[in-house]
Amino acid sequence: QVQLVESGGGLVQAGGSLRLSCAASGRTISMNAMGWFRQAPGKERKFVAAVRWTGASTYYTESVKGRFTISKDNAKKTVYLQMNSLKPEDTAVYYCAATLSLVELTRINKYDYWGQGTQVTVSS
Repeated sequence: QVQLVESGGGLVQAGGSLRLSCAASGRTISMNAMGWFRQAPGKERKFVAAVRWTGASTYYTESVKGRFTISKDNAKKTVYLQMNSLKPEDTAVYYCAATLSLVELTRINKYDYWGQGTQVTVSS
């Protein structure tokens, strides 16, 4: 059993920044990577970014490259998503997820555990 808790969402104007956090607890020993997904109203949940716990490999969806940065604190079992130059189309509920997988980390069906989500709203 792994539990994930997201925080850091809020309301920001276009061009602003937010930093999301995701803290993992429970039986995390088998988790090899963590990712961020987002779901806008009426849309499917989509991949945003992921990072492996071991090493420095990171992955991003094209629309956030150069604006978002995923990072981690291994000792705290926490991952972060720094979001800069936010756009209205970034508005969504952002979810943290954990997976045993080391490959295909952009695929939603690779993830085993999910947080409750945190709302990010970007106004124009």
